[in-house]
Amino acid sequence: MLDIKDIKNRKDYYNACFKKREYDVDLDELITLYDKMNALKQEQEMMLAKKNKGAKEFEKLKRNGENVEKLQLELRQNTQKIAELAEKYNEIKAEYEKIFFALPNIVVDGTPAGGKENNIVLKEFKKKPTFNFKPKSHIELCKDLNLIDYDRAIKIAGEGNWIYTGLGARLEWAILNFCINEHLADGFEFKLLPHILKYDCGFGAGQFPKFANEDFFIDKRFLPNNFLLPTAETALVNLHRGEVLKEEELPKKYFAYTPCFRIEAGSNRPDERGMIRGHQFNKVEMVEFVTPEDNERAWNELLGKTERIVQKLGLHYRLVQLAGADYAHGMAKTWDIEIYIPSMDRYTEVSSISTALNYQGRRTNTRFIRADGTKDFVYTLNASGIATSRIFPAILEQYQNADGSVTVPDVLVPYLGVKVLK
Repeated sequence: MLDIKDIKNRKDYYNACFKKREYDVDLDELITLYDKMNALKQEQEMMLAKKNKGAKEFEKLKRNGENVEKLQLELRQNTQKIAELAEKYNEIKAEYEKIFFALPNIVVDGTPAGGKENNIVLKEFKKKPTFNFKPKSHIELCKDLNLIDYDRAIKIAGEGNWIYTGLGARLEWAILNFCINEHLADGFEFKLLPHILKYDCGFGAGQFPKFANEDFFIDKRFLPNNFLLPTAETALVNLHRGEVLKEEELPKKYFAYTPCFRIEAGSNRPDERGMIRGHQFNKVEMVEFVTPEDNERAWNELLGKTERIVQKLGLHYRLVQLAGADYAHGMAKTWDIEIYIPSMDRYTEVSSISTALNYQGRRTNTRFIRADGTKDFVYTLNASGIATSRIFPAILEQYQNADGSVTVPDVLVPYLGVKVLK
């Protein structure tokens, strides 16, 4: 959530940010609604004060046996006027909040304008893998090595799902455990979270109301307005909702492993078959709560940690600075780590490193108190340890051998117990 007073004072700045995001909004309309809302509130307060003063005068006149008919009529008229003002105020407030709560975050200086076409590749790690044989896709490798059962997954759960089986299940678990141990070694606190969240969590993370139709909601007969967790970030950034933290408690560094549930799913397009998109996938997510002054340090820490994980896995990837219209709604800056999938001959995101500045802090009303007693909203940052449904295919395809086997990355061997999948 943004600061409406700051929007009023720096309207041109916010318009420029939203233009980079290709987000269309009439800030003049928003400001007009805000001013009308405040004017109505002030009028309500004045009428209420007048009513309270009149009520006291009414009691005084009544005790003295004086005529109160005229004053009684005025009080009734005041009561009706206050009710009319309240109704009008609520109408304007609903219009205002519909626009205001849907506003995306600002973008940091240096953010490219536009969509994916304007993303900037900042660097690459290792060279693209080359093969002296005809390489297989991860779909073929999963079937040939009996790692994933697509057919039975569709039978029991429908399209956009898969079942890890045998060494495939063990490989998935090895990747997750590798990430968990990396984060523990770096001093992050491990959380195992609920997978069903309240609507307020989606709002606090900045995903609702704008993108509420992208998540799975529970039947209202059982849990009204509860939904399946789309990413651990949605829960983690709400952990301290409504709290005032001490400055010395910050930074707070958390990570969580969860399955993630999304309405989006794979299609019949060659670049979306298999595990690239699905209704459910596993992810390890990091979140930091920091002071505004600590934002840059936390950014560099999360970026470095995420890159090291992919580097230790020995995978070719590229680091990409996203353009404004490619940001998540609540983020002010995002860089992606994109992994190379040889069979698709394209890169796909396995981790996003983002800062929301104080956008999520405002929406969750999470603040901290400084040594001088002043209070400020926390800054929040997040980064995917990795989304395994993208890393898993990349490992299979980049580490495949001519005989159809797959060499296991060295860092995963202690978790998996084998050096080659065959």
